[in-house]
Amino acid sequence: MSIESVVFDIGGVLLDWSPNYLYDELIPDPAQREHFLTRIATPEWNLQQDAGRPWSEAIAELSSLHPEHTEWIEAYDKGWLKMARGIIEDTAELLAELRAVPVPTYALTNFSAEKWEVAKAAFPVLAGFDGTVVSGVEETVKPGEKIYRILLERYDLNPANTFYTDDVQRNVDGARAVGIDAELFVGADVLRDQLRTRGLPV
Repeated sequence: MSIESVVFDIGGVLLDWSPNYLYDELIPDPAQREHFLTRIATPEWNLQQDAGRPWSEAIAELSSLHPEHTEWIEAYDKGWLKMARGIIEDTAELLAELRAVPVPTYALTNFSAEKWEVAKAAFPVLAGFDGTVVSGVEETVKPGEKIYRILLERYDLNPANTFYTDDVQRNVDGARAVGIDAELFVGADVLRDQLRTRGLPV
């Protein structure tokens, strides 16, 4: 069956995002910075915002547990945009080619609902999809089955005709579990080859 639509993860695929871009400046000491980002403002903590928890609640709760780091904790919210270095241009070029064909394109992303609005305002390419499924809006995250089902049902996509790319293997596996044709993102050149082998004119 031919591919009729292409679905993109955002962070690490289309948007170059990392807390280190902000905290390299705020916490110059590497050991101290690593401790903060792996023991205090952890990826698991951030994922709770991706699952729908308001940032105000997250900041207040974590600051109460670590009052000595309140300034750094608050920066995760207030300085969030500094973690987004910019659009990954090679992927954006490929996305533009798909849109020009046109091939319907969608976004499926673990992303805070609040920060998704910030990101779209800063990077207009994120607002141009035919449809989006944002974990913070849906209050469910990848790689859980529910979020993939939301994508397929909301936009009436046949999983066998849908291609998905994500830079996290467990999220690729989650997509495959519901029948979506999915591959790990390792770069735009590889993605282009993956799409070409599936018959897409890019």
